Amino acid sequence: MDALDILRDLVSRPRASAAALRDQLNPASLNARPGGHDNSVAWLLWHTGREIDVQLAELAGDDEVWTARGFDARFELGAVGDTVGYGHTSAEARRILIDDGAGLLEYVDASLDALERYLEMVTVEDLADIVDEQWDPPVTRGARLVSIVDDAVQHLAQAAYVLGMPLRE
Repeated sequence: MDALDILRDLVSRPRASAAALRDQLNPASLNARPGGHDNSVAWLLWHTGREIDVQLAELAGDDEVWTARGFDARFELGAVGDTVGYGHTSAEARRILIDDGAGLLEYVDASLDALERYLEMVTVEDLADIVDEQWDPPVTRGARLVSIVDDAVQHLAQAAYVLGMPLRE
């Protein structure tokens, strides 16, 4: 087993976590804001897909799944939907209103599919390539891939936690 085998296994984890949410995703649960928090379950799922998609498109030099597969048109979120969600204002986060839970899971799956395809093209040696010099130390391809999946796991876990709460504002 090498580092790529471990990354491939790691990428399977968010897919299973997202699929486990399927039966709980109705418009009320998707768009509820327990405790008045700005980030709903819809926002968490949308952000999970976006952060995978945007960062991977940059790494791979490829189109975003968001536009290439028509998710931007499907969800009709306008310009705020084209962002990733980092640094959203309260108003921006609250504009992510999506009633289509199956569609959100489809977007997360499509982003993970793209990530799995990318991992088939990457070599173990490629993992050491510096992809972002804005950090100290600079970020390697391998570290970026781990970060992408880690973020997805964290946000899916947050969605699962919120879905386990009683719905209240």
